[in-house]
Amino acid sequence: MSKNFFITTPIYYPSARPHMGHAYSSIVADFFARFKKIEGFNVFFLTGTDEHGQKIQRAAEKVNKKPLEFCDEISKTFKDLSKTLNLSNNEFIRTTEDRHHKSVQNLWNILEKKGEIYLSKYAGWYSVSDEAFYLEDEIEEINGVKTSKSSGSPVEWVEEESYFFKLSKWQDKLLDLYENNENFILPKSRKNEVVSFVKSGLKDLSVSRKSFTWGIQVPSNKDHVIYVWLDALTNYISALNYPNINDKLYKNFWPADLHMIGKDILRFHAVYWPAFLLAADLPTPKRIYGHGWILSGEEKMSKSKGNILDPIEIINEYGLDPLRYYLLKEVSFGNDGNISKDKLISCINSDLANNFGNLCQRVLAFTEKNISLKIPKPDRFNEEDLNILNNFSKNYQNLIDYINNQNINSYMNFIVDQMFLANKYFNDQEPWKKKNDIKRLNTIIYTSLELIRKISILLYPVIPNSSLEALSIFNVKETNLTINSIRNNEFLKPSMEINKINILFRKVLNND
Repeated sequence: MSKNFFITTPIYYPSARPHMGHAYSSIVADFFARFKKIEGFNVFFLTGTDEHGQKIQRAAEKVNKKPLEFCDEISKTFKDLSKTLNLSNNEFIRTTEDRHHKSVQNLWNILEKKGEIYLSKYAGWYSVSDEAFYLEDEIEEINGVKTSKSSGSPVEWVEEESYFFKLSKWQDKLLDLYENNENFILPKSRKNEVVSFVKSGLKDLSVSRKSFTWGIQVPSNKDHVIYVWLDALTNYISALNYPNINDKLYKNFWPADLHMIGKDILRFHAVYWPAFLLAADLPTPKRIYGHGWILSGEEKMSKSKGNILDPIEIINEYGLDPLRYYLLKEVSFGNDGNISKDKLISCINSDLANNFGNLCQRVLAFTEKNISLKIPKPDRFNEEDLNILNNFSKNYQNLIDYINNQNINSYMNFIVDQMFLANKYFNDQEPWKKKNDIKRLNTIIYTSLELIRKISILLYPVIPNSSLEALSIFNVKETNLTINSIRNNEFLKPSMEINKINILFRKVLNND
Protein backbone atom coordinates (compact mmCIF):
# COMPACT_ATOMS: atom_id res chain seq x y z
CA MET A 1 0.00 0.00 0.00
CA SER A 2 1.28 3.48 -0.89
CA LYS A 3 2.31 5.53 2.13
CA ASN A 4 1.63 8.78 0.26
CA PHE A 5 -1.52 10.76 0.99
CA PHE A 6 -2.79 13.79 -0.93
CA ILE A 7 -5.59 15.87 0.59
CA THR A 8 -7.04 19.16 -0.64
CA THR A 9 -9.37 21.86 0.63
CA PRO A 10 -11.76 23.50 -1.80
CA ILE A 11 -9.95 26.14 -3.80
CA TYR A 12 -11.43 29.24 -2.23
CA TYR A 13 -12.98 32.03 -4.26
CA PRO A 14 -11.59 35.32 -2.92
CA SER A 15 -14.32 37.70 -4.00
CA ALA A 16 -14.69 38.63 -0.32
CA ARG A 17 -12.89 38.00 2.96
CA PRO A 18 -12.92 34.44 4.38
CA HIS A 19 -15.70 33.35 6.73
CA MET A 20 -16.40 30.45 9.08
CA GLY A 21 -17.30 28.10 6.23
CA HIS A 22 -13.81 28.51 4.78
CA ALA A 23 -12.28 27.95 8.22
CA TYR A 24 -14.35 24.79 8.74
CA SER A 25 -13.29 23.16 5.45
CA SER A 26 -9.65 23.97 6.20
CA ILE A 27 -9.75 22.72 9.80
CA VAL A 28 -11.38 19.45 8.73
CA ALA A 29 -8.78 18.89 6.02
CA ASP A 30 -5.99 19.72 8.47
CA PHE A 31 -7.44 17.22 10.96
CA PHE A 32 -7.16 14.40 8.40
CA ALA A 33 -3.74 15.55 7.19
CA ARG A 34 -2.29 15.60 10.71
CA PHE A 35 -3.70 12.17 11.57
CA LYS A 36 -2.27 10.61 8.40
CA LYS A 37 1.12 12.17 9.22
CA ILE A 38 1.29 10.59 12.65
CA GLU A 39 0.03 7.36 11.10
CA GLY A 40 3.27 7.39 9.10
CA PHE A 41 2.08 8.71 5.74
CA ASN A 42 3.96 11.15 3.55
CA VAL A 43 1.24 13.78 3.36
CA PHE A 44 0.78 16.50 0.77
CA PHE A 45 -1.86 18.98 1.91
CA LEU A 46 -3.00 21.62 -0.56
CA THR A 47 -5.11 24.74 -0.22
CA GLY A 48 -5.33 27.93 -2.26
CA THR A 49 -7.42 30.52 -4.07
CA ASP A 50 -9.39 30.50 -7.35
CA GLU A 51 -8.87 34.01 -8.69
CA HIS A 52 -10.48 34.21 -12.13
CA GLY A 53 -13.97 34.77 -13.47
CA GLN A 54 -16.61 37.42 -13.93
CA LYS A 55 -17.44 37.65 -10.23
CA ILE A 56 -13.85 38.62 -9.39
CA GLN A 57 -13.71 41.09 -12.28
CA ARG A 58 -16.92 42.81 -11.11
CA ALA A 59 -15.80 42.85 -7.46
CA ALA A 60 -12.52 44.49 -8.47
CA GLU A 61 -14.31 47.08 -10.61
CA LYS A 62 -16.54 48.04 -7.67
CA VAL A 63 -13.51 49.09 -5.66
CA ASN A 64 -11.70 50.64 -8.64
CA LYS A 65 -8.89 48.11 -8.67
CA LYS A 66 -7.35 45.93 -11.32
CA PRO A 67 -8.38 42.27 -10.90
CA LEU A 68 -4.87 41.07 -10.05
CA GLU A 69 -4.36 43.86 -7.51
CA PHE A 70 -7.72 42.96 -5.95
CA CYS A 71 -6.80 39.25 -5.89
CA ASP A 72 -3.39 39.94 -4.35
CA GLU A 73 -5.07 41.62 -1.39
CA ILE A 74 -7.92 39.15 -0.85
CA SER A 75 -5.81 36.06 -1.50
CA LYS A 76 -3.42 37.26 1.20
CA THR A 77 -6.27 37.19 3.74
CA PHE A 78 -6.84 33.51 2.89
CA LYS A 79 -3.14 32.75 3.13
CA ASP A 80 -3.01 34.56 6.47
CA LEU A 81 -6.04 32.58 7.66
CA SER A 82 -4.13 29.35 6.93
CA LYS A 83 -1.49 30.49 9.40
CA THR A 84 -4.06 31.70 11.93
CA LEU A 85 -5.80 28.31 11.80
CA ASN A 86 -2.41 26.58 12.28
CA LEU A 87 -2.86 24.55 9.09
CA SER A 88 -0.15 22.05 8.20
CA ASN A 89 -0.53 22.59 4.45
CA ASN A 90 2.50 22.03 2.21
CA GLU A 91 1.32 24.34 -0.56
CA PHE A 92 -0.90 27.35 -1.15
CA ILE A 93 -1.67 27.70 -4.84
CA ARG A 94 -3.11 30.70 -6.65
CA THR A 95 -4.71 30.28 -10.05
CA THR A 96 -3.02 33.49 -11.18
CA GLU A 97 0.39 31.77 -11.03
CA ASP A 98 2.25 30.95 -14.27
CA ARG A 99 2.58 27.25 -13.37
CA HIS A 100 -1.18 27.04 -13.11
CA HIS A 101 -1.77 28.83 -16.42
CA LYS A 102 0.53 26.34 -18.17
CA SER A 103 -1.30 23.38 -16.62
CA VAL A 104 -4.75 24.66 -17.59
CA GLN A 105 -3.76 25.46 -21.17
CA ASN A 106 -2.08 22.07 -21.51
CA LEU A 107 -5.23 20.31 -20.30
CA TRP A 108 -7.31 22.40 -22.71
CA ASN A 109 -5.02 21.49 -25.61
CA ILE A 110 -5.35 17.78 -24.83
CA LEU A 111 -9.15 17.99 -24.67
CA GLU A 112 -9.30 19.98 -27.88
CA LYS A 113 -6.90 17.63 -29.68
CA LYS A 114 -9.00 14.64 -28.62
CA GLY A 115 -12.13 16.28 -30.05
CA GLU A 116 -13.70 16.72 -26.61
CA ILE A 117 -14.19 20.48 -27.13
CA TYR A 118 -16.07 22.26 -29.93
CA LEU A 119 -17.14 25.83 -30.74
CA SER A 120 -20.85 26.71 -30.71
CA LYS A 121 -23.21 29.23 -29.10
CA TYR A 122 -24.43 29.27 -25.50
CA ALA A 123 -27.84 30.52 -24.51
CA GLY A 124 -29.04 29.96 -20.97
CA TRP A 125 -29.09 30.98 -17.33
CA TYR A 126 -25.84 31.86 -15.59
CA SER A 127 -25.08 32.86 -12.01
CA VAL A 128 -22.11 35.18 -11.72
CA SER A 129 -22.11 34.66 -7.93
CA ASP A 130 -21.85 30.87 -8.27
CA GLU A 131 -19.92 30.96 -11.56
CA ALA A 132 -22.35 28.23 -12.62
CA PHE A 133 -24.74 27.47 -15.46
CA TYR A 134 -28.27 26.38 -14.56
CA LEU A 135 -31.01 24.54 -16.44
CA GLU A 136 -34.56 25.93 -16.64
CA ASP A 137 -35.85 23.54 -13.96
CA GLU A 138 -33.03 24.58 -11.59
CA ILE A 139 -34.18 28.20 -11.30
CA GLU A 140 -37.17 29.94 -9.75
CA GLU A 141 -38.54 33.46 -9.65
CA ILE A 142 -38.74 35.25 -6.29
CA ASN A 143 -40.08 38.81 -6.14
CA GLY A 144 -39.49 39.19 -9.84
CA VAL A 145 -35.87 37.99 -9.64
CA LYS A 146 -34.71 34.74 -11.25
CA THR A 147 -32.58 32.75 -8.80
CA SER A 148 -30.92 29.37 -8.48
CA LYS A 149 -33.05 26.98 -6.42
CA SER A 150 -29.97 25.40 -4.85
CA SER A 151 -27.96 28.50 -3.89
CA GLY A 152 -30.49 31.35 -3.97
CA SER A 153 -28.10 33.39 -6.11
CA PRO A 154 -29.54 35.56 -8.89
CA VAL A 155 -29.13 34.29 -12.45
CA GLU A 156 -28.99 36.18 -15.72
CA TRP A 157 -29.70 35.15 -19.30
CA VAL A 158 -26.52 34.79 -21.34
CA GLU A 159 -26.18 34.38 -25.08
CA GLU A 160 -22.71 34.26 -26.59
CA GLU A 161 -20.29 32.22 -28.65
CA SER A 162 -18.74 29.54 -26.47
CA TYR A 163 -16.62 26.43 -26.55
CA PHE A 164 -18.38 23.34 -25.24
CA PHE A 165 -17.02 20.24 -23.54
CA LYS A 166 -18.74 16.99 -24.60
CA LEU A 167 -20.01 16.24 -21.09
CA SER A 168 -22.96 14.23 -22.44
CA LYS A 169 -20.52 11.72 -23.94
CA TRP A 170 -19.22 10.82 -20.48
CA GLN A 171 -22.55 10.13 -18.76
CA ASP A 172 -22.26 6.33 -18.80
CA LYS A 173 -18.57 6.38 -17.92
CA LEU A 174 -19.32 8.57 -14.91
CA LEU A 175 -22.09 6.24 -13.75
CA ASP A 176 -19.66 3.32 -14.10
CA LEU A 177 -17.12 5.26 -12.02
CA TYR A 178 -19.66 5.80 -9.24
CA GLU A 179 -20.85 2.18 -9.32
CA ASN A 180 -17.38 0.62 -9.37
CA ASN A 181 -16.03 2.90 -6.63
CA GLU A 182 -18.59 2.66 -3.85
CA ASN A 183 -16.99 5.39 -1.73
CA PHE A 184 -15.93 7.72 -4.54
CA ILE A 185 -18.48 10.26 -3.26
CA LEU A 186 -19.28 10.56 0.45
CA PRO A 187 -21.47 10.82 2.39
CA LYS A 188 -23.89 8.44 0.69
CA SER A 189 -26.61 11.11 0.48
CA ARG A 190 -24.30 13.22 -1.72
CA LYS A 191 -23.55 10.24 -3.93
CA ASN A 192 -27.26 9.60 -4.41
CA GLU A 193 -27.74 13.24 -5.34
CA VAL A 194 -24.95 13.11 -7.97
CA VAL A 195 -26.08 9.79 -9.44
CA SER A 196 -29.63 11.13 -9.77
CA PHE A 197 -28.35 14.27 -11.50
CA VAL A 198 -26.21 12.33 -13.98
CA LYS A 199 -28.95 9.77 -14.71
CA SER A 200 -31.36 12.60 -15.50
CA GLY A 201 -29.21 13.33 -18.56
CA LEU A 202 -26.06 15.39 -19.03
CA LYS A 203 -25.83 18.20 -21.53
CA ASP A 204 -22.61 19.49 -23.03
CA LEU A 205 -20.95 22.10 -20.82
CA SER A 206 -20.01 25.62 -21.86
CA VAL A 207 -16.30 25.92 -21.03
CA SER A 208 -15.39 29.40 -22.28
CA ARG A 209 -16.64 32.98 -22.10
CA LYS A 210 -15.96 36.01 -24.27
CA SER A 211 -18.06 38.67 -22.52
CA PHE A 212 -15.24 39.38 -20.04
CA THR A 213 -11.47 39.06 -20.05
CA TRP A 214 -10.35 38.13 -16.53
CA GLY A 215 -9.24 34.53 -16.92
CA ILE A 216 -6.85 32.21 -18.74
CA GLN A 217 -7.07 32.59 -22.50
CA VAL A 218 -8.10 29.70 -24.71
CA PRO A 219 -4.77 28.84 -26.40
CA SER A 220 -6.24 28.62 -29.90
CA ASN A 221 -8.62 31.59 -29.63
CA LYS A 222 -7.58 34.71 -27.71
CA ASP A 223 -11.14 36.08 -27.80
CA HIS A 224 -12.21 33.47 -25.23
CA VAL A 225 -11.25 32.86 -21.61
CA ILE A 226 -11.51 29.39 -20.09
CA TYR A 227 -14.55 28.74 -17.88
CA VAL A 228 -13.57 29.39 -14.30
CA TRP A 229 -14.33 25.85 -13.06
CA LEU A 230 -12.25 24.09 -15.72
CA ASP A 231 -9.54 26.55 -14.73
CA ALA A 232 -10.02 26.22 -10.96
CA LEU A 233 -10.30 22.43 -10.70
CA THR A 234 -6.99 22.01 -12.48
CA ASN A 235 -5.26 23.51 -9.42
CA TYR A 236 -5.24 20.04 -7.86
CA ILE A 237 -2.77 18.85 -10.48
CA SER A 238 -1.00 22.11 -11.33
CA ALA A 239 0.22 22.18 -7.70
CA LEU A 240 1.85 18.80 -8.44
CA ASN A 241 3.72 20.25 -11.43
CA TYR A 242 1.38 18.86 -14.08
CA PRO A 243 1.80 18.61 -17.09
CA ASN A 244 5.12 17.04 -16.13
CA ILE A 245 3.66 13.63 -15.27
CA ASN A 246 7.15 12.33 -14.53
CA ASP A 247 7.64 14.93 -11.82
CA LYS A 248 8.13 13.39 -8.37
CA LEU A 249 5.21 15.29 -6.86
CA TYR A 250 2.77 14.21 -9.56
CA LYS A 251 3.97 10.59 -9.56
CA ASN A 252 3.80 10.32 -5.77
CA PHE A 253 0.54 12.09 -5.07
CA TRP A 254 -1.84 11.93 -8.01
CA PRO A 255 -4.59 10.76 -7.92
CA ALA A 256 -5.70 12.68 -4.83
CA ASP A 257 -6.81 10.57 -1.89
CA LEU A 258 -9.36 13.08 -0.69
CA HIS A 259 -10.92 16.27 -2.06
CA MET A 260 -12.59 17.92 0.94
CA ILE A 261 -15.33 20.29 -0.29
CA GLY A 262 -18.57 21.98 0.73
CA LYS A 263 -21.76 20.42 -0.60
CA ASP A 264 -22.54 23.48 -2.74
CA ILE A 265 -19.66 22.69 -5.12
CA LEU A 266 -20.30 18.95 -5.31
CA ARG A 267 -21.42 18.93 -8.95
CA PHE A 268 -18.26 20.61 -10.15
CA HIS A 269 -16.05 18.10 -8.32
CA ALA A 270 -18.06 14.91 -8.70
CA VAL A 271 -19.32 15.39 -12.28
CA TYR A 272 -17.29 17.94 -14.25
CA TRP A 273 -13.85 17.22 -12.75
CA PRO A 274 -13.81 13.44 -13.27
CA ALA A 275 -15.30 13.93 -16.74
CA PHE A 276 -12.47 16.33 -17.71
CA LEU A 277 -9.91 13.87 -16.36
CA LEU A 278 -11.44 10.82 -18.05
CA ALA A 279 -11.55 12.72 -21.34
CA ALA A 280 -7.86 13.62 -20.98
CA ASP A 281 -6.89 10.03 -20.02
CA LEU A 282 -5.83 11.15 -16.55
CA PRO A 283 -6.61 9.28 -13.31
CA THR A 284 -9.62 10.48 -11.32
CA PRO A 285 -9.36 11.32 -7.59
CA LYS A 286 -10.03 8.50 -5.14
CA ARG A 287 -12.65 10.28 -3.04
CA ILE A 288 -14.72 13.45 -2.90
CA TYR A 289 -16.33 14.31 0.43
CA GLY A 290 -19.05 16.98 0.40
CA HIS A 291 -19.54 18.25 3.95
CA GLY A 292 -22.39 20.45 5.14
CA TRP A 293 -22.47 24.19 5.68
CA ILE A 294 -21.66 26.11 8.82
CA LEU A 295 -24.84 28.13 9.21
CA SER A 296 -25.36 31.57 10.65
CA GLY A 297 -28.50 30.94 12.66
CA GLU A 298 -30.50 28.75 10.28
CA GLU A 299 -29.14 30.27 7.05
CA LYS A 300 -26.10 29.72 4.88
CA MET A 301 -23.61 32.53 5.28
CA SER A 302 -23.43 35.00 2.43
CA LYS A 303 -22.11 38.50 1.91
CA SER A 304 -25.45 39.63 0.46
CA LYS A 305 -27.32 38.52 3.61
CA GLY A 306 -24.82 40.25 5.87
CA ASN A 307 -24.63 37.20 8.16
CA ILE A 308 -20.95 36.35 7.82
CA LEU A 309 -19.34 34.77 10.90
CA ASP A 310 -15.72 35.88 11.20
CA PRO A 311 -13.49 33.05 12.48
CA ILE A 312 -10.84 35.57 13.56
CA GLU A 313 -13.25 37.23 16.00
CA ILE A 314 -14.11 33.88 17.61
CA ILE A 315 -10.45 32.86 17.77
CA ASN A 316 -9.53 36.19 19.37
CA GLU A 317 -12.23 35.74 22.02
CA TYR A 318 -12.03 32.00 22.76
CA GLY A 319 -8.79 30.72 21.22
CA LEU A 320 -7.96 28.63 18.16
CA ASP A 321 -7.89 25.15 19.69
CA PRO A 322 -11.30 25.55 21.36
CA LEU A 323 -12.79 26.56 18.00
CA ARG A 324 -11.15 23.59 16.26
CA TYR A 325 -12.37 21.24 18.98
CA TYR A 326 -15.90 22.61 18.83
CA LEU A 327 -16.21 22.34 15.03
CA LEU A 328 -14.85 18.78 14.97
CA LYS A 329 -16.88 17.53 17.93
CA GLU A 330 -20.17 19.38 17.78
CA VAL A 331 -20.85 19.46 14.03
CA SER A 332 -22.31 16.18 12.76
CA PHE A 333 -19.83 15.69 9.95
CA GLY A 334 -21.50 15.64 6.55
CA ASN A 335 -24.49 17.62 7.81
CA ASP A 336 -25.03 21.32 8.34
CA GLY A 337 -23.95 22.78 11.67
CA ASN A 338 -23.78 26.14 13.35
CA ILE A 339 -21.77 28.08 15.88
CA SER A 340 -23.51 28.40 19.23
CA LYS A 341 -21.76 30.53 21.82
CA ASP A 342 -23.34 28.52 24.65
CA LYS A 343 -22.20 25.19 23.17
CA LEU A 344 -18.72 26.55 22.49
CA ILE A 345 -18.38 27.70 26.10
CA SER A 346 -19.73 24.34 27.29
CA CYS A 347 -17.10 22.53 25.19
CA ILE A 348 -14.33 24.68 26.64
CA ASN A 349 -15.48 24.34 30.24
CA SER A 350 -16.63 20.72 30.28
CA ASP A 351 -14.42 18.84 27.80
CA LEU A 352 -11.27 20.92 27.60
CA ALA A 353 -10.92 22.59 31.01
CA ASN A 354 -12.64 20.05 33.30
CA ASN A 355 -11.89 16.76 31.56
CA PHE A 356 -8.59 17.13 29.73
CA GLY A 357 -6.93 20.16 31.32
CA ASN A 358 -7.90 19.21 34.86
CA LEU A 359 -6.71 15.63 34.35
CA CYS A 360 -3.27 16.89 33.34
CA GLN A 361 -3.02 19.33 36.25
CA ARG A 362 -4.27 16.89 38.92
CA VAL A 363 -1.99 14.05 37.89
CA LEU A 364 1.04 16.32 37.49
CA ALA A 365 0.44 18.02 40.84
CA PHE A 366 0.11 14.64 42.57
CA THR A 367 3.23 13.31 40.83
CA GLU A 368 5.24 16.36 41.85
CA LYS A 369 4.12 16.11 45.45
CA ASN A 370 4.76 12.39 45.82
CA ILE A 371 7.62 11.42 43.50
CA SER A 372 9.23 14.71 42.46
CA LEU A 373 8.09 14.83 38.81
CA LYS A 374 9.65 11.55 37.76
CA ILE A 375 8.12 8.62 35.95
CA PRO A 376 7.57 5.93 38.60
CA LYS A 377 8.31 2.26 38.08
CA PRO A 378 4.94 0.47 37.85
CA ASP A 379 4.33 -2.79 39.62
CA ARG A 380 2.09 -5.44 38.09
CA PHE A 381 -0.90 -3.84 36.30
CA ASN A 382 -4.17 -5.07 37.77
CA GLU A 383 -7.43 -5.61 35.89
CA GLU A 384 -8.60 -1.99 36.26
CA ASP A 385 -5.28 -0.67 34.94
CA LEU A 386 -5.24 -2.99 31.94
CA ASN A 387 -8.88 -2.41 31.07
CA ILE A 388 -8.42 1.31 30.61
CA LEU A 389 -4.94 1.13 29.09
CA ASN A 390 -5.99 -1.52 26.58
CA ASN A 391 -8.92 0.57 25.34
CA PHE A 392 -6.45 2.23 23.00
CA SER A 393 -4.83 -0.89 21.53
CA LYS A 394 -8.22 -2.64 21.26
CA ASN A 395 -9.66 0.31 19.34
CA TYR A 396 -6.53 1.14 17.34
CA GLN A 397 -7.85 -0.29 14.06
CA ASN A 398 -11.26 1.26 14.68
CA LEU A 399 -9.62 4.68 14.97
CA ILE A 400 -7.73 4.16 11.70
CA ASP A 401 -10.99 3.09 10.06
CA TYR A 402 -12.83 6.13 11.38
CA ILE A 403 -10.27 8.37 9.71
CA ASN A 404 -10.20 6.41 6.46
CA ASN A 405 -14.00 6.63 6.27
CA GLN A 406 -14.14 10.29 7.34
CA ASN A 407 -16.05 9.33 10.47
CA ILE A 408 -14.96 12.29 12.57
CA ASN A 409 -17.79 12.00 15.09
CA SER A 410 -16.91 8.45 16.16
CA TYR A 411 -13.26 9.44 16.52
CA MET A 412 -14.22 12.41 18.70
CA ASN A 413 -16.64 10.31 20.77
CA PHE A 414 -13.84 7.86 21.54
CA ILE A 415 -11.60 10.67 22.80
CA VAL A 416 -14.36 12.17 24.96
CA ASP A 417 -15.05 8.74 26.46
CA GLN A 418 -11.36 8.19 27.26
CA MET A 419 -11.04 11.60 28.92
CA PHE A 420 -14.03 10.79 31.12
CA LEU A 421 -12.70 7.30 31.94
CA ALA A 422 -9.21 8.59 32.74
CA ASN A 423 -10.61 11.06 35.27
CA LYS A 424 -12.86 8.39 36.71
CA TYR A 425 -9.91 5.98 37.00
CA PHE A 426 -7.83 8.52 38.93
CA ASN A 427 -10.75 9.28 41.26
CA ASP A 428 -11.73 5.64 41.80
CA GLN A 429 -8.16 4.46 42.46
CA GLU A 430 -7.70 7.14 45.14
CA PRO A 431 -3.89 7.24 44.98
CA TRP A 432 -3.85 9.70 47.92
CA LYS A 433 -4.98 6.78 50.11
CA LYS A 434 -2.18 4.47 48.86
CA LYS A 435 0.81 6.26 50.35
CA ASN A 436 1.57 3.22 52.49
CA ASP A 437 1.55 0.99 49.40
CA ILE A 438 4.25 2.56 47.22
CA LYS A 439 4.06 -0.11 44.51
CA ARG A 440 0.35 0.47 43.99
CA LEU A 441 0.75 4.24 44.24
CA ASN A 442 3.44 4.16 41.56
CA THR A 443 1.33 1.99 39.28
CA ILE A 444 -1.68 4.31 39.52
CA ILE A 445 0.48 7.36 38.75
CA TYR A 446 2.20 5.57 35.88
CA THR A 447 -1.12 4.44 34.41
CA SER A 448 -2.58 7.95 34.72
CA LEU A 449 0.42 9.50 33.00
CA GLU A 450 0.20 6.95 30.19
CA LEU A 451 -3.48 7.83 29.73
CA ILE A 452 -2.60 11.51 29.42
CA ARG A 453 0.05 10.65 26.82
CA LYS A 454 -2.30 8.48 24.76
CA ILE A 455 -5.19 10.95 24.88
CA SER A 456 -2.85 13.82 23.96
CA ILE A 457 -1.68 11.95 20.86
CA LEU A 458 -5.26 11.36 19.74
CA LEU A 459 -5.99 15.03 20.34
CA TYR A 460 -3.06 16.16 18.19
CA PRO A 461 -5.03 16.34 14.90
CA VAL A 462 -7.84 18.14 16.75
CA ILE A 463 -6.05 20.69 18.96
CA PRO A 464 -2.39 20.52 17.87
CA ASN A 465 -1.03 23.38 19.98
CA SER A 466 -2.61 22.21 23.24
CA SER A 467 -1.82 18.58 22.52
CA LEU A 468 1.87 19.35 21.99
CA GLU A 469 1.87 21.40 25.20
CA ALA A 470 0.49 18.37 27.06
CA LEU A 471 3.00 16.05 25.38
CA SER A 472 5.82 18.35 26.47
CA ILE A 473 5.21 16.86 29.93
CA PHE A 474 6.96 13.77 28.55
CA ASN A 475 9.40 15.56 26.23
CA VAL A 476 7.54 14.15 23.24
CA LYS A 477 8.11 16.31 20.15
CA GLU A 478 5.94 16.75 17.07
CA THR A 479 8.69 15.28 14.89
CA ASN A 480 8.60 11.89 16.62
CA LEU A 481 4.88 11.69 17.23
CA THR A 482 3.27 8.44 16.09
CA ILE A 483 -0.24 7.11 16.47
CA ASN A 484 1.15 3.58 16.76
CA SER A 485 2.60 4.38 20.18
CA ILE A 486 -0.87 4.50 21.77
CA ARG A 487 -0.78 0.68 21.59
CA ASN A 488 2.19 0.62 23.98
CA ASN A 489 1.24 0.51 27.67
CA GLU A 490 4.83 0.94 28.88
CA PHE A 491 6.09 3.72 26.64
CA LEU A 492 7.19 5.94 29.52
CA LYS A 493 10.55 5.04 31.07
CA PRO A 494 10.86 4.89 34.87
CA SER A 495 12.99 7.63 36.48
CA MET A 496 12.59 9.89 33.42
CA GLU A 497 11.99 13.46 34.52
CA ILE A 498 8.74 15.05 33.40
CA ASN A 499 7.80 18.70 33.09
CA LYS A 500 5.18 20.94 34.59
CA ILE A 501 3.00 22.81 32.12
CA ASN A 502 0.82 25.89 32.27
CA ILE A 503 -2.94 25.56 32.60
CA LEU A 504 -4.09 24.34 29.19
CA PHE A 505 -7.63 25.75 29.20
CA ARG A 506 -9.20 28.32 31.46
CA LYS A 507 -12.91 28.23 32.12
CA VAL A 508 -15.02 30.82 30.34
CA LEU A 509 -17.73 32.76 32.13
CA ASN A 510 -20.92 33.09 30.11
CA ASN A 511 -22.08 36.62 30.87
CA ASP A 512 -25.23 36.43 28.75
